[in-house]
Amino acid sequence: MYTIKINFEQSGLEPVTLQNIESGQSLLEVLLKNDIELHHNCGGVCACSTCHIYVQKGEDLVEELSDREEDFIDRAINPRLNSRLGCQCVLLDDESGDVEITVPDQSQFLGE
Repeated sequence: MYTIKINFEQSGLEPVTLQNIESGQSLLEVLLKNDIELHHNCGGVCACSTCHIYVQKGEDLVEELSDREEDFIDRAINPRLNSRLGCQCVLLDDESGDVEITVPDQSQFLGE
């Protein structure tokens, strides 16, 4: 089981901690199941960059960065070394631990 701490760059949003999260899910799926909005224009199939997040802790607990994902991260707004796509960060099956992410300010997507 995982514990996931979600920080937000968008002002007015407080950090959220989710506990007892099962493996095999993407971080995008986990957020959406817990009523935390993370844009995902392509439906979570690694065909855009709107579910862009920053993995602050626990990168070794999610699937490795693929070449395809890396190509889309390059198109994201303000990519960093710890940038990932939420749809591609699948929690590893034989692991457990703490993952901490930051969701970039998504206010630029308002009105889509």
